[in-house]
Amino acid sequence: MRCLMFRYGCCLVVSVIAASTFVGCSGVNEERIKVNVSNDPLEQPRSLLKKYADGQSLGSEATMFSSLVEAVKKADPKRGEILEAGFKQLQDAPDEQRSEIAKELLQKIQPSPTGS
Repeated sequence: MRCLMFRYGCCLVVSVIAASTFVGCSGVNEERIKVNVSNDPLEQPRSLLKKYADGQSLGSEATMFSSLVEAVKKADPKRGEILEAGFKQLQDAPDEQRSEIAKELLQKIQPSPTGS
């Protein structure tokens, strides 16, 4: 009889723990987090330059270089000029030199610590 009561007591304790665990888990609230797309006009040129630095060759995206440069010039004329010259250099360079040119250009258009 004592063993039977011990067994029922153990089952009762396990049931209470399990029930409290499930009740606690059901109270989780899920939230949707909105991720805002950056308004940085240099985001797309940097992405392209990273691909070129990794060895990707120029493709049809080269037709939008001028529009990318114009967007950058509106926000940061100095970097826009650097980007314009760099894109021209990339287009004129042989394939084997493009990776190094892209790496150098990426360094030139990185944001400075002062935010300019």
